[in-house]
Amino acid sequence: MHLLSANNDPAEEKARRATTGEITKLGRAIVVTSGKGGVGKTTTTANLGTALAQRGARVALIDADIGLRNLDILLGLENRVTHHLLDVLDESVTLDDALVPDKHSENLYLLAAAQSREKEDVDTEKMCALVATLRERFDYVLIDSPAGIERGFKNAVAGAQEAIVVCTPEVSAVRDVDRVVGLLGNRFRPQLIINRLRPQLVQKGKMLSVEDVDAILRLPLLGVIADEPQIIVTTNRGEPLALRRDGATANAYHAIAARVAGENVAMPTVELKKQNFLERLLRGGRA
Repeated sequence: MHLLSANNDPAEEKARRATTGEITKLGRAIVVTSGKGGVGKTTTTANLGTALAQRGARVALIDADIGLRNLDILLGLENRVTHHLLDVLDESVTLDDALVPDKHSENLYLLAAAQSREKEDVDTEKMCALVATLRERFDYVLIDSPAGIERGFKNAVAGAQEAIVVCTPEVSAVRDVDRVVGLLGNRFRPQLIINRLRPQLVQKGKMLSVEDVDAILRLPLLGVIADEPQIIVTTNRGEPLALRRDGATANAYHAIAARVAGENVAMPTVELKKQNFLERLLRGGRA
């Protein structure tokens, strides 16, 4: 079966599945974005997808960063990728041919990005159709968005219904997220993950606090991830930290997954700051 069906007609395929009882409930398509590069979108996608899969959900991850493929490395699947997103959109292979099953979670699958193609090669309408097809087969479709707000970003958000924005406690990152949220609008119901927080620097007034970021963005907070060296270690091993449940950061990813799933999970307590970084900046003081 190609992208949708033999005749590639989404309406007919949906009608056929509805008639045969194959459609029960569409999954949720969530784009993971930020605007700024290097804030941890791909790490968040890998760990959130892993945590959701460990809860029993069927999860598909799409690496939409055409030309710069990294999600497969974080999952330890780089040697198993034989086809990619553009192959499916071009209909040179089937979707099933391109989906790579995860090593650790039986409910988790990856659709990798193309390394030797350009973002302009993506047909936005076909991208929407692909996401719609995945929503019929999976509970969650997480789309790892590239940096920036150009064509790659537009392709990544095209088929999504929800958005998770990842932001580090830096003024430049917060500004970029604010811009992205403005582009997303209310339709995507954006929620926030604050990544790489260093409580020691917050206490010294050298880093934005959770309260500072909230004061600017005013978004529902999904969770806070500490800047933990172990994340780098597990990333290099191709083993998302969410595979484990023996640390605060791993538990934070699982708590975020529970909140995404609709559970009422209390937000962890973050140590109160001793100095207000944001107020010092506004007064013209040095960070």
